[in-house]
Amino acid sequence: VARRLSLRKHPECHSMAGGKAIEHLAQTGDRQQHTFRLPMQQYRNCDFSFSGLQNLVNKAIIQKEKEEGIQEGEILSCVKDIAAAAQHAVAVHIIQRTYRAMLFCTKNKILPSKNATLVVSGGVASNQYIRKGLQTLADANDFAFLCPPPRLCTDNGVMIAWNGIERLRAGLGVLHSTDGIRYEPK
Repeated sequence: VARRLSLRKHPECHSMAGGKAIEHLAQTGDRQQHTFRLPMQQYRNCDFSFSGLQNLVNKAIIQKEKEEGIQEGEILSCVKDIAAAAQHAVAVHIIQRTYRAMLFCTKNKILPSKNATLVVSGGVASNQYIRKGLQTLADANDFAFLCPPPRLCTDNGVMIAWNGIERLRAGLGVLHSTDGIRYEPK
């Protein structure tokens, strides 16, 4: 979405990564100016998909470019509103699917009925809007909420390393010998 909105050309976002640029512009946008249908509402499972949402956002951008008489690559006057609406739709989709997963795991005794924890990491955890929504979800369902600091939520490699540090500290899944481990592909 950030690429399609040409946010690298936006004066407020030229040095930001796409997700950060969307979040920044969304703060002053009006999400109610655009409504994007949430993906996969007909499926009662925990799967995520953003391709349909991206397609809807792209169609809205094309329509607005026609209305404003601008070419692809130019900045729309409503760029902040589109960013806010897209971010909101993504957040709601993530929250709904996470809630389904929490219910599934609790019902099937995968998680304890008390003292369960929702852990959020990776790039999605660096978005404060999404993080706040997931925090609200956790609080409403009596789940603890754990999230690394945003500065560690930008790169999955960093997240894997952070997970490894936490597991090492807790003594979980630590291998004390590499005997019998194959390093070559099958």
